Amino acid sequence: MRRIIVVSLLGVFILSCGSRKKIITKKPDQPIEVIVTEEPKKDNPEIEAVTPKINPVINSTSEYIEVYKDIAMKEMLNYGIPASITLAQGILESGSGRGRLAAEANNHFGIKCHDWTGGKIYHDDDERQECFRKYASAETSFRDHSEFLTNRSRYAKLFKLKKSDYKNWAKELRKAGYATDRKYPEKLISLIERYELHQFDKMVLGSDYQIIADEETDLEIKHTVIKGDTLYSISRKYGLSVSELQKLNDLKDNTLSIGQKLIVKSK
Repeated sequence: MRRIIVVSLLGVFILSCGSRKKIITKKPDQPIEVIVTEEPKKDNPEIEAVTPKINPVINSTSEYIEVYKDIAMKEMLNYGIPASITLAQGILESGSGRGRLAAEANNHFGIKCHDWTGGKIYHDDDERQECFRKYASAETSFRDHSEFLTNRSRYAKLFKLKKSDYKNWAKELRKAGYATDRKYPEKLISLIERYELHQFDKMVLGSDYQIIADEETDLEIKHTVIKGDTLYSISRKYGLSVSELQKLNDLKDNTLSIGQKLIVKSK
């Protein structure tokens, strides 16, 4: 019996020795080897240059205006194109940033290739699979739109118009051949007035902003005051300052009454 116990203990001791792991202690003076690997080179660096950057998700026209109004005003300062016109064209041509050309090619103005040497995308328009310009970012598209208008002689008449005269800018764009749609001017004007895009022209021009009277009529245009109206909200709606609105209506203070008629435009 004693023999069996001794043999069993000896077997357990041998197994425990065989399963013990070796521990290697690194000396403090031993140098650490660092392996540096080079980042793999890209086969074609030009591909990245024409790949659109990720744009914010736009869910409405109001969001589109909020995202791009500053760029439009910056372009107005640099190139003299009304921010209202730039934004209205962007909204119309890109479907408020949700159309295929804008989503896949950052093309917000429907500008076709012409003499373009950069990236391209093909899309059905007046004809099937026409060539359109592809940009690295939306901001690049806005800049190219400015250069497209300023560098072509057929758009020269635009720059003789007042920068607050968005109606005639819209009409002249159609006459110069920017779009084939006969209702193109009306669509731009409707967008500008619906979303009050002319306010951005006024922000850029400041005291140089001039109200342009309608050519079609010599009559005064009036606004009927409704609940919630203030002189400020009415002045913004019609592209006036509060002082201009007060002067037109000989108002001494900011008091309004529901049903009151205010002159908001007079030739």
